[in-house]
Amino acid sequence: MILGWLVLLPFMAAALVALTRRRAAALCTWITFAAAWFGCGLLLTARVGLADHEVMQWRHDWVPDIGLALSLRLDGLSFMFALLVLAIGLLVFIYARYYLADSDALPRLYLLLLLFMGAMLGVVLSNNLLLLVIFWELTSLVSFLLIGSWPSRPDARRGARMALTVTGAGGLALLAAVLLLGHVCGSYELNDVLAQVDTVQHHPLYPAIVLLTLFAAFTKSAQFPFHFWLPHAMSAPTPVSAYLHSATMVKAGVFLLARLYPVFEGTHLWAYTATLAGLVTLVGGAGMALLQRDLKGLLAYSTISHLGLIVLLFGLDTQLSTVAALFHTVNHAVFKASLFMAAGIVDHETGTRDLGRLRGLRRYLPHTAALACVASLSMAGVPLLNGFLSKEMFFGETLAQSMFGPLNFAVPVIAVVAAALSVAYSLRFVWGVFFDGETPHDLPHYPPHEAPRFMRLPVEILVALCLLIGLFPQQSIGRLLASAAWFALGGKLPDYSLSLWHGINTPLVMSAVSFAAGAALFFFRRNAFRHHRTALTELNASEIFEHVVQRLERSAGVIVRVFETRSLPAYLAWMIAAMLIVPGVSLIAPVALDASSGSHTRLPLDPLTLGGLVLMSLLALGVVLVRARTLYALIMLSTCGLLVSLAFVRFSAPDLALTQISVEVVTILLLVLAVYFLPARQSAVEPLPARLRNGVLALAGGLLLAGVTYRIMTSAPVAGIAPYFLANALPGSGGHNVVNVILVDFRGFDTMVEISVLVVAGLAVKALLRGLRLKSPEAGPDGLPWSSQSHPLMLAILARLMLPLTVLVAVFVFLRGHNLPGGGFIASLIISIALLLQYVASGVLWTESRIRVNYRALAGIGLLIAATTGLGSFAFGRPFLTSAFGHLHVPLIGEIELSTAMLFDLGVMGAVVGTTLTIVSHLGVRDKDMQSVEKS
Repeated sequence: MILGWLVLLPFMAAALVALTRRRAAALCTWITFAAAWFGCGLLLTARVGLADHEVMQWRHDWVPDIGLALSLRLDGLSFMFALLVLAIGLLVFIYARYYLADSDALPRLYLLLLLFMGAMLGVVLSNNLLLLVIFWELTSLVSFLLIGSWPSRPDARRGARMALTVTGAGGLALLAAVLLLGHVCGSYELNDVLAQVDTVQHHPLYPAIVLLTLFAAFTKSAQFPFHFWLPHAMSAPTPVSAYLHSATMVKAGVFLLARLYPVFEGTHLWAYTATLAGLVTLVGGAGMALLQRDLKGLLAYSTISHLGLIVLLFGLDTQLSTVAALFHTVNHAVFKASLFMAAGIVDHETGTRDLGRLRGLRRYLPHTAALACVASLSMAGVPLLNGFLSKEMFFGETLAQSMFGPLNFAVPVIAVVAAALSVAYSLRFVWGVFFDGETPHDLPHYPPHEAPRFMRLPVEILVALCLLIGLFPQQSIGRLLASAAWFALGGKLPDYSLSLWHGINTPLVMSAVSFAAGAALFFFRRNAFRHHRTALTELNASEIFEHVVQRLERSAGVIVRVFETRSLPAYLAWMIAAMLIVPGVSLIAPVALDASSGSHTRLPLDPLTLGGLVLMSLLALGVVLVRARTLYALIMLSTCGLLVSLAFVRFSAPDLALTQISVEVVTILLLVLAVYFLPARQSAVEPLPARLRNGVLALAGGLLLAGVTYRIMTSAPVAGIAPYFLANALPGSGGHNVVNVILVDFRGFDTMVEISVLVVAGLAVKALLRGLRLKSPEAGPDGLPWSSQSHPLMLAILARLMLPLTVLVAVFVFLRGHNLPGGGFIASLIISIALLLQYVASGVLWTESRIRVNYRALAGIGLLIAATTGLGSFAFGRPFLTSAFGHLHVPLIGEIELSTAMLFDLGVMGAVVGTTLTIVSHLGVRDKDMQSVEKS
């Protein structure tokens, strides 16, 4: 359970921050610090149980039918990444407290950072791949909000939109890869997937799984060609950049590669794709970093380059290259987070990040200059710092690889070129900002001064780690790295050494060459800048992205102009056409119709049934012919609905018959309320093409239904699910009425969703009708003026007499529904009919003056009762909406059955009655009565 609390803790802290007062910045700060601090403590406590490569797991079923479970796993690999998320998160929280001057913005930033921390912990600790996808997408959504923290800035909005587009596409690819993995392995649990490596690698879907997984990792970790979003995300506040874009979010792709490495290792598709993408990203990112004028832009492209180095190491596909990849992941997170924070201090104290204006700051920021120097030299791979050790391992692995045959030499050569570029841009960062001899000028904040003490503290801690890991690698990170690598390699660990000195060897010579070449490149960098201005200025990823987005918008505009005609008949025509085409292709195609005759026993066609069918057909035709006369068409339509109900009775479906006739009566009553305001005779204003279109759609719809019916009647019988429901209705739910048991128990969740949609629809109709002014017609259907008596006395008296009897029938139908035809839905329709009759017979004002019920509240209470009934099963450890039943002996009455399904049915009844009458409360009200109704 400690793992569950570990993931839940940041979300709980985020909820507390959200509930605090807007200006309670100090309280939000302490809540955020406490969450990160206790999270680190929980993680280190759990580490005690991971000795000897043990695995700590926690699982709780969530949606078992689809394989989704709250399943968490803590091993050496997830521990290392979780430690990065929590420890660097704590330092970023301290840094952010002094970076943001506006106290109102700080609680929002803390809220989003806590949500991101929880999402990242969910990613690295998930043992269920579907759960991993959920947290993966949550990181993209929260990062979108963090990058756009300053929505008034256009570059922040563009950067946030770009990041969400790219990483969101990667999330869809990851979902597809996970679904394919679950299909191949029969499980979404990571334990089961890792145990079926051979099955996955020899499956025909393996190439798709590899490419989709790499696509997801490349988009998250900004690999070529998806690298362009990361530099534009630098519009975010520096604490966000230090946390998301150096230590956590971009490392999510790296974690995915490490977690699934045992599944993909040893295959050419995996190795060559990752290697080529890593090589291009490594060199391209380093070259672009050297050419940047923006301080954070330089760090962004250097981040892309180092992420390419890590992906390249995974692609080299050796055990030691994987160890090196994990080692450099930690080193990069440490020195890059410190560099981002140092850049933030420079920006905070000078008001600019322009390298053309920043120079000679060592006189004003000596402490920050010293810290930035150490972190930059670590990024350049200078000896005695942590970056040097992982760079030496990287060089050694490029020499040991043999993937490209005669071109094997190209990989170490490219590695040296990238390292030289790394030295050059590291020198530019240090020299250009702090050690250029010129005095800074034209600074927004002059003279600059050192940042507050605790704003520098996180940088000091991270720089100290650079030195500690560089000087004492085995003692500081040896066990952590070995444990993470052991799990990433699937239970294997190669021999390697983290010592400072390995003698004079080829990797050391490569380092010396890269230092010399990088220094020379730095001093001759102006020619490179000139080439950049003349040859590369047009390669603006942001402009390309915006151009693509604009083209998509224009294409969407063309589609909208075709379909968005503001014509209800046109919308219905497109919808009906789609409904006809989709099933028609599969059901009415010649191949589908070529079915062998089944063994169904055909019922005899007696004269009564044939007469009913003919009468229904004639009524349907009559509705079309007399559609111009609204009242006549309504009468024919209601008669046709009545015959459908009789057809259900004829074929032994009493529940359907009761439901159908109740719905018909409610619908007709609603139409009667509305028809008063409609013209008695409607002229056909549709042009001939529209009428031809409607005729073709109607004919196609009839043929489709006839073909489907014929297909069902003539095909061989198939095994259905009816026997299961028939066998389990009574023992499982205590009811003989299988239809009602299905609605309130077996498929209770569907019913819950349906009544929720119904309530929302009712509220929407209420909002649409509110304030609607309907003019009363001056004459009736025959042109005669309306009677002064709006509500006939006989009809009003009969309706009032029928009300108690109808309610009594509804109660009877409700109580018998679990064992005999009936139930809450039918009872709600009967009650709605009784009350609707009062509106029709006596008017809205008279009825609502006597029935003082808040129908919206009634619908909400019904929905609440249904939901509470479903949630009550959780208290007994049962799935949602699992019903219970028992029998009780009552004196003078006898034994009666009590079932929790009755409460759910009661909620359904309240929701349906409340929604129906919510709609009626304004439907049928005349203009002169509207004001009184609204007041009531």
